[in-house]
Amino acid sequence: MKSSRMGFIAPVLAVALLWGTPPGFGDDARPHGLQRRTPWTTSRVLGSPEPPPPFRTEKAFPNLKIQQPLTFELEPGTNSYLVLQHLGSWAPPGRLARVADRPDVDHYDVVLDFGDKTIAYGLDFHPRYLENGYLYIGLNTENEAGVHFTQVRRYTVDREPPYAIDPKSELVVIEWESNGHNGGDLAFGNDGMLYVSSGDGTSDSDLNNRGQDMTHLTSKILRIDVDHPAPGQNYSSPPDNPFTHVPGARPETWAIGLRNPWRLTHDKATGQLWCGVNGQDLWETVNLIERGANYGWSVTEGSHPFLSDRKLGPAPLTPPTVEHHHSEARSLTGGVVYHGRKYPELDGAYVYGDWSTGKVWAVKHDGERVVFHREIADTPFQLTGFGLDSDGELILIDHQTAFHRLIPSAPEDVKTSRNFPRKLSETGLFASVVDRDPAPGVIPYDVNAPLWSDGAGKERLMAVPGEAKVEFTEQNGWNFPDGTVLAKTFLLDLADRRSAGPAPVETRLMVKEQGEWVGYAYLWNDDRADATLVDKEGLDKTYLVNAGRDGETKAQTWRFPSRAECMVCHTRAANFVLGPSTPQMNRDFDYGGVVDNQIRTLEHIGFFSNEVPEPDKLARLADPSNPAEPLAERARAYLHSNCATCHVEAGGGNASIDLSIGASPHRLGVNAEPRQETFGIQRPLLIAPGDAESSTVFARMTRRGPGQMPPLGTSLVDDEAMTMIRAWIDGLADPGPPPPGPAPPR
Repeated sequence: MKSSRMGFIAPVLAVALLWGTPPGFGDDARPHGLQRRTPWTTSRVLGSPEPPPPFRTEKAFPNLKIQQPLTFELEPGTNSYLVLQHLGSWAPPGRLARVADRPDVDHYDVVLDFGDKTIAYGLDFHPRYLENGYLYIGLNTENEAGVHFTQVRRYTVDREPPYAIDPKSELVVIEWESNGHNGGDLAFGNDGMLYVSSGDGTSDSDLNNRGQDMTHLTSKILRIDVDHPAPGQNYSSPPDNPFTHVPGARPETWAIGLRNPWRLTHDKATGQLWCGVNGQDLWETVNLIERGANYGWSVTEGSHPFLSDRKLGPAPLTPPTVEHHHSEARSLTGGVVYHGRKYPELDGAYVYGDWSTGKVWAVKHDGERVVFHREIADTPFQLTGFGLDSDGELILIDHQTAFHRLIPSAPEDVKTSRNFPRKLSETGLFASVVDRDPAPGVIPYDVNAPLWSDGAGKERLMAVPGEAKVEFTEQNGWNFPDGTVLAKTFLLDLADRRSAGPAPVETRLMVKEQGEWVGYAYLWNDDRADATLVDKEGLDKTYLVNAGRDGETKAQTWRFPSRAECMVCHTRAANFVLGPSTPQMNRDFDYGGVVDNQIRTLEHIGFFSNEVPEPDKLARLADPSNPAEPLAERARAYLHSNCATCHVEAGGGNASIDLSIGASPHRLGVNAEPRQETFGIQRPLLIAPGDAESSTVFARMTRRGPGQMPPLGTSLVDDEAMTMIRAWIDGLADPGPPPPGPAPPR
């Protein structure tokens, strides 16, 4: 079902046609869809409808500019912090810097450069650091043969100012082969032992089946004695480690079943050892690490089945202390335990966050159970770590803007939440809500390959405040300024409105504030005169819809997404916005009688801040529903719009495939073996050329329930599209072996 509502753009044109025509690209005399831009000045979409969390942030060390910090620790016996940086894109080179503990500090000193093949993840100081100067650093490095290893290295720091570090003092304490999900964080416990995290060593679904393998050092928390090395080693395995009696088990093992531990911390006050773990498909976890525990990977992801046919190791499953669905966290960053003085309500709380959403939580555990858990801040940051300053107060580490402190939310934050529009008519987006006519300056648009939304028709609007401009990009979503609102109204063919045509059931807003996008859902009232904001948890509502020409009807459940669910598809990898991207927007649109290319029109009215190529030089997605377009282009466009927000490099998708429009057949998954559920297929491949029934990608798209794709946002199969996808796969030629070069993204 599609909606083609063109009359609703009249208010835009009414003002735009009063003005002259600024220059645009091209010399042709064709009319433009809009003659001049009208500023959007009626926005009331500000702040958040929820009461603010108890804390917001302010810049710490505001004069300090330091590139891409990962973590830091206060150096004992000095008034300085040691900071680990990485200067690549989650890749080498890495280095260690020293920063003075002063509010006005404005520079740092590089004290150790690890070179262009090494990235460091964690550091800690020997319990007798003041005497011996032993600094331990966890890192991943590449040897001359191109093999990657995670290592713990010990360096000796001079005991006299300026506390220099001689690179020649390097001692590799322990190492293991690992290339992805490396772990590499470390912390000394109250027992004097060094605890070290390791991931599964790959970047896919535990490709080497290491999660429950006791014979390797991967996918574990290790516990080693660095003060009493065994013969031929620079450490020993304490005899009270829990798996020393298990034949073949590595004696260094303390706990098992961890996918990608990101931040390990020891609370000296309680002796608790905390670890944040990055999930894969759907779940992020926090684990209070216990002796001999098995956290399940890759048989489970958190407390949920993952590869249930794999064999568990020699320890019963231990559920995570906390787990977050990917609707609210996508890349969890472990934190620290707070014992500062400023915020007594947080005393003893483990404070952690999420790299993708910027949210921060606190959890308290009394040794038996969780006694406190809540979100305490919602930041615009890419959180790579947490630290404690010299007063024991929290520092949040942002990948881009370095260090920030928590401060209490202000009264104006509460006021803003009270003023957030609870009715669609209060948003300033519409001149007439009942007619769905946009306000002046709000621009209608359409896309080439719509996302499947259980058969709903859609009307789309973009509203950019004032005369602010948008940065044009040829790939992924365009870059919009703060204050932008993107609106999409979903329409269903309701049985009680058969003669009136499709009726609106939901209008969904994507709002950009403080550099971050947030989604809001509005439920249209029964009289269709207005819509009401849905609570942050989302809502399911069942409608009776027309099912055929003979008066048949059926019940259809519509999901109004939670605030967090919106961000599962609106990923950082896609630059958050999905429709307003060049391959989607490069199409004609009827601007109330004038048909013009959307990019040409927007460029003509000065919508963009940078130079824009002519549309015929830009990529364009095919319309998957148009049989006149080539089958392969239609199929690839459908996969791009429905799947590639996750199944793309850095998108968080599980399978080692790239379903974006430009991917080669081998990156697309043609002839690739599935790593997960195969649904009883005899000889399964992700995409089996010439055989849709043997393709697990097709199997996932044609089912609803466990294993479905997309994993949320739809409860009905797109039957027409699946006929098209089947025909495409059945007609695919075998591309042969993959060419030499980098492996597909994991």
